[in-house]
Amino acid sequence: MSIETYLLYLTALGVFFATPPDTSQLLVVANSARHGLMKSGWTIAGDLTANAFQMTAAAFGIAAVIAASAEVFQVVKWLGVAYLAWIGLRLILSDSTAAGSAAARAGSSFALFRQGFVTSCANPFAVMFFAALFPQFISPDASTFPQLVVLGGTYLLVDGIILLGANLAWQL
Repeated sequence: MSIETYLLYLTALGVFFATPPDTSQLLVVANSARHGLMKSGWTIAGDLTANAFQMTAAAFGIAAVIAASAEVFQVVKWLGVAYLAWIGLRLILSDSTAAGSAAARAGSSFALFRQGFVTSCANPFAVMFFAALFPQFISPDASTFPQLVVLGGTYLLVDGIILLGANLAWQL
């Protein structure tokens, strides 16, 4: 993957995360308000762990498609473009004041981790989103696994910073 492609990926993540808050972000803010900055970090950890599992599932599917056929990979890539465009259109046309999930009832670290994990896992579109996003930035001519690790790791880092920022913003 070239540096230009990576910078384009960072730009795409910036656009994606500029949308109205999702349930994970709202959950982190709610838990931060209810349990404080440090304890709500467990919610962030649960969310990011679920995202890592979802990205892994998407990565295995993408790697299998690339191994099977370059032509099929191109079809998957263009279906991904269509899916991402549909998500963008839906976000543009949606009501940005929709409420997120409620704060956790229990304040234990495990309960907050579990709530972040389950909330993220409950998103039925997450694996499809990663499977649509990653092929746009993968070169089929290079080794797939390292590229997926870079893309996935970057996503987790950016998402973690966004969630931590939402957490900190609530505390100010």
